[in-house]
Amino acid sequence: MTSTTGQIEISFNKKKLIFLIIGAIAFILIGLWFVIAPPTISNPIFGNPTQLFILGIIIIIFFGLCAIYIARKITDNRPGLIINKIGLTDNSSGVSAGQILWSDIESISVVEIHRQKLIMFQVKNPQDYINKQTSGFKRKMFQMNFKMYGTPLSITSTSLKIKFDELLNILKDELKASRQ
Repeated sequence: MTSTTGQIEISFNKKKLIFLIIGAIAFILIGLWFVIAPPTISNPIFGNPTQLFILGIIIIIFFGLCAIYIARKITDNRPGLIINKIGLTDNSSGVSAGQILWSDIESISVVEIHRQKLIMFQVKNPQDYINKQTSGFKRKMFQMNFKMYGTPLSITSTSLKIKFDELLNILKDELKASRQ
């Protein structure tokens, strides 16, 4: 984490990213196993070779895209998150929002999904952030977040060089300071 001219820049944690890409590759290999030589299982749901083949394809595509994204982030020298007096600029995930203005943020909360903590930003104008997305995939993900959590905007510290609680405290402090 670096601070220059009142700006906090939080870089990517390359070690975490390497572990994430190793995990993605492991799942790709499992997907290939399901496609090439599916195991014989006596389970009525997962014992069907056609279902295992389809599941294998889905696993390969999903984790293949994850691996490509992670590989790009490993070589990316830009900060994962920039926090300044205007707001924050999120570059930390595949569905990053880009710039989020303090003036748009009503509150910050935490949601935990399968032991993964997310920082949620409730904003005055969620539809503007959804509409701003140029990628159809990102727009759909933002819409899903909005439906499930009441906001399209979330970040986590998973790929960043900062602990979750420290990031949460910085964001809350900066939001409070922007209101004064």
